[in-house]
Amino acid sequence: MANSPQAKKRARQNEARFAVNKARRSRIRTYLRRVEEAIASGDQAAAAEALKAAQPELMRGVTKGVFHKNTAARKVSRLSSRVKALAN
Repeated sequence: MANSPQAKKRARQNEARFAVNKARRSRIRTYLRRVEEAIASGDQAAAAEALKAAQPELMRGVTKGVFHKNTAARKVSRLSSRVKALAN
């Protein structure tokens, strides 16, 4: 357990950051799930709208340090290619 005042403060800060990051990650996953559901339903318009809403959330997660830049780019790329494939 943390003994010094500095270590105690860092422990408190870590708990607070963990809660914020957990909520942000959950929010992003919800957006991604909405895109997945729209793709599964076969509705390209709904899937495109869901992807349009999910993209800024994912990139915000990158700037806030929740996801790596390449991870977010990969997710967006794969989802967008799946949405485009619905047109055929």
